[in-house]
Amino acid sequence: MNYIEIRIDTSEYGVEAVVAALLNIGITDTVVEDPHDIEELMDKKQTYDWDYIDDSVLELMKETPRVTVYFEDTEENRKRAEEVRSAMRELKAQAEAGAFGEDADLGTLEVGYRIENDAGWKDKWKEFFKPAQISAHIVVKPSWEPYENRDGFKVIEIDPGMAFGTGTHETTSLCVKMLESYMEPQDHVLDVGCGSGILSIAAAVLGAEEALGIDIDQTAVEVAEENIRLNGVGHIARAQYGDLTRGLSYEADIIVANLMADLVMMLAGDAAKHLKKGGKFISSGILTEKQAQVCRVLQEKGYSIDEIKTDGEWCAICASVREQRQKMETGG
Repeated sequence: MNYIEIRIDTSEYGVEAVVAALLNIGITDTVVEDPHDIEELMDKKQTYDWDYIDDSVLELMKETPRVTVYFEDTEENRKRAEEVRSAMRELKAQAEAGAFGEDADLGTLEVGYRIENDAGWKDKWKEFFKPAQISAHIVVKPSWEPYENRDGFKVIEIDPGMAFGTGTHETTSLCVKMLESYMEPQDHVLDVGCGSGILSIAAAVLGAEEALGIDIDQTAVEVAEENIRLNGVGHIARAQYGDLTRGLSYEADIIVANLMADLVMMLAGDAAKHLKKGGKFISSGILTEKQAQVCRVLQEKGYSIDEIKTDGEWCAICASVREQRQKMETGG
């Protein structure tokens, strides 16, 4: 089977900007190769008690930071490759115009493109997905990786498939941390754009009475349902095809939406219709540069801002709805 590999050369500073630009065109799964990560790890050699550094590791430290994206080789995905090129040209223009600071260096932003044949290409990304603590109480691990839970974490197993996130991205972690802070036992949680289902599962393991994940992508629903089953929380969580803007009848104590800033703003009014009075709307996928704009729209839609958490270039916003705007649509 053929797959497309797109490699973007950048800099240590430019990695987050490249990933953000890809997210803005709907590409959520990326592989980051940053030799500075190896350098930081080696700086902790006393902590990790290194005895031997392989020459191949030292060679990796000489490489240029790179962000790589993999697609199945289809006509549609070849067009997506052109979208990536266009996004990098725009990012380069922004950098040259001083959008990231006068001395900001995002690297060359050169885009390499090649088509490879690899019967196992769908599993190529798995080597980069390892167990990770994403909040005070939750560890996310791939279903194929062993993990010894010595510290009593709540462990979520995720088998996302190539099309959906693993749950380790900053925006997902921010949402889970918000859930830990604001969710009460017996709350009903609505996960909008559920993807792999991780936020629905997190709500379930944190004590929700019910969690419903909805997505307008049927494949996402199927992946979420399988992950819910894998984690044994099917008595609490479920996933279904659903659109927040029409045909959905569900009243929630908390709505969580890990989307993008524009979608959060577009859905804020509809989210209010599905929240109980005083209910919480937790949103992420928001670049910090758009934080003020999103907050302004939320306030215009009848919310008060409770808290904003940031992690690198990303932020999550928890807002309370002051009153139910109007009766929910029925159906669905």
